[in-house]
Amino acid sequence: MPGARKVFIKTYGCQMNVYDSERMAEALAQHGYSETEDPAQADMIVLNTCHIREKAAEKVYSELGRMRQLKVAREVDGKKTLIAVAGCVAQAEGAEIIARAPIVDLVVGPQAYHRLPELAAKAQAEHRQLIDTEFPDEDKFAHLPERRGTRPATAFLTVQEGCDKFCTFCVVPYTRGMEISRPVVQITEEARRLVEQGVREITLLGQNVNAYHGEGPDGRTWSLAKLLRHLSSIEQLERLRYTTSHPHDMDDELIEAHRDLPKLMPYLHLPFQAGSDRILAAMNRKHTARDYLRIVEKIRAARPDIALSTDIIVGFPGETEQEFEDTLKLVRQVGFAQAFSFKYSPRPGTPAANIEEQVPEEVKAARLARLQELLQAQQRQFNARCVGRVFPVLFEKLGRKAGQLVGRSPYLQAVHAEAEPSLLGRILPVEISDASTNSLAGVVR
Repeated sequence: MPGARKVFIKTYGCQMNVYDSERMAEALAQHGYSETEDPAQADMIVLNTCHIREKAAEKVYSELGRMRQLKVAREVDGKKTLIAVAGCVAQAEGAEIIARAPIVDLVVGPQAYHRLPELAAKAQAEHRQLIDTEFPDEDKFAHLPERRGTRPATAFLTVQEGCDKFCTFCVVPYTRGMEISRPVVQITEEARRLVEQGVREITLLGQNVNAYHGEGPDGRTWSLAKLLRHLSSIEQLERLRYTTSHPHDMDDELIEAHRDLPKLMPYLHLPFQAGSDRILAAMNRKHTARDYLRIVEKIRAARPDIALSTDIIVGFPGETEQEFEDTLKLVRQVGFAQAFSFKYSPRPGTPAANIEEQVPEEVKAARLARLQELLQAQQRQFNARCVGRVFPVLFEKLGRKAGQLVGRSPYLQAVHAEAEPSLLGRILPVEISDASTNSLAGVVR
């Protein structure tokens, strides 16, 4: 409507932050805000931050420097701009953000973003900066508005947050808190609403999603496997995925769900992080390399066509050349369709940051290059084996070329094909004719 306030939301990091940003926008919409892609037009700017990547906080402060210039320019034109920092950097840094960047009006942790409209109104009315990084007892999801409007063919749905594993390199328990799981009824209602709005594929999200232990409608605790079976009964929901998983929580019931549920896509992201048992113990990962290989064997026995993805850290403190070779060996033994690999970088407040035996940066960089060369070769091989096959592809968006659509295969690969825009949101058979490292191309049949 004319004169409505506008909000610009910039999202960093993981899929859960994408979901959180959507929910922030929905909450603010109820208070007169509409989204804009131009921060210069925004009455409110929200940076929804991630603390996992290297120098995450510094990237936020750099962005705030640019936002400061924008805010000053708008003030010259008589326009006010409210700036909020949300997400995991907000949780970790707290008041330090305002101390280093006084232009910030709000600092809101990931468990408090449902109060963003209320906090924004209060900051404006009282002309003061506010910080909310508490872990409240209330269920934030119960306070968020119902999901409305039309949607793309795919959507994320958070079912679990936080982590109790306390891996020594990870900030998640400190920024997202301990493991909590949403009730099955609440998840099911949101899933049904998403499907009514056009969604055909839902990815269930959690920092440790296969540790899901939500209350079922029968009053008992439900596992992720039971939740997946329940959601599979939703008509017009054609695909299910979940991420991110921990090997420690990959139980037989969940493996059997991959065997039994046609709607559960044959793709599993299962981080192992390192191939050395000594390093895994130092990481507090609660599994060994042999444990991981046994899990992979069981998964492939249940679902032979499954594609595996993983996360790997190189250069963890004290990692020797032989221990890095153990990681390469495990990668060769498993064979991954996709993988995400990173140099270890210390996170303030985590135990690993205090280990004295930090690996030199140049050694980490060299190891990462060797690992990524192997991983990229495996990904190219996996994609090449897809040529000549016919996949059901869910078309999600327009391609860069005229007359082209982009969709996803069951294995989460991007697939490009010539097709009419009217086919967006539909699953169609596509014969794969070409493969590159990162995508496939094909012809609609």
